[in-house]
Amino acid sequence: MPVEEFVAGWISGALGLVLGYPFDTVKVRLQTQTTYRGIFDCLVKTYRHESLLGFFKGMSFPIASIAMVNSVLFGVYSNTLLALTATSHQERRAQPPSYAHVFLAGCTGGFVQVYCLAPFDLIKVRLQNQTEPRALPGSPPPRYRGPVHCAVSICQEEGPRGLFRGAWALMLRDTPTLGIYFVTYEWLCRQSTPEGQNPSSASVLVAGGFAGIVSWAVATPLDVIKSRMQMAGLKHRVYRGVLDCMASSVRQEGLGVFFRGLTINSARAFPVNAVTFLSYEYLLRWWG
Repeated sequence: MPVEEFVAGWISGALGLVLGYPFDTVKVRLQTQTTYRGIFDCLVKTYRHESLLGFFKGMSFPIASIAMVNSVLFGVYSNTLLALTATSHQERRAQPPSYAHVFLAGCTGGFVQVYCLAPFDLIKVRLQNQTEPRALPGSPPPRYRGPVHCAVSICQEEGPRGLFRGAWALMLRDTPTLGIYFVTYEWLCRQSTPEGQNPSSASVLVAGGFAGIVSWAVATPLDVIKSRMQMAGLKHRVYRGVLDCMASSVRQEGLGVFFRGLTINSARAFPVNAVTFLSYEYLLRWWG
């Protein structure tokens, strides 16, 4: 099994994560809290109350963990395509795989990454939702002192299964969405590239950016449910499952709840995924 795809996936995932993390923090807060009137209100309140560092809460942990999950996604995707088509990454421009194979490989990568991603994503969401300002003399400390303390606290208060809260919604979100993600990227690259040639940097940036927007447009409703289920343990609220969380959210806030964070998800998706795909493609070409 070639390992270059895993290494390239980790590095490209880390670059995309750093670029998009402030947007992700705002998105998570909009989806799980009702104290903000919109994106601008969340940006202003976060900056005033927590300074610029508030947008990067919990980022050191995802750099080491969620970037690794990105490596699993790209590695499994590429190696699944290798198993389905018997063509390496370098050969796929001359012998392009079918879109059915691309979709299946993307779904497989999405399904496998969930098992790695679920605990890390839960901890990230909990840390991002801590709205306390930087520690000041006499001020109450935040609930979690960091990612390790967060993980230990969840295990103590909610049991080891608490680390996988929202995992079903995460799996339903990522499995088909990542199939759509890779199909969109491949289709756009092929439309702008002569047959048999590698896509230009501009083609990769545009294809990666729009693939991110399309996939997040599909994923946002389940992303809202996933984030709410992850926060439910902190609020001592128990959902009986994904459908119960959906029904409860609609009863309280209407159908519009499923589109919370869609605008900022789309704004974040283009640059993050453009950079992710560009760095991934060029790292693999460099290793040749």
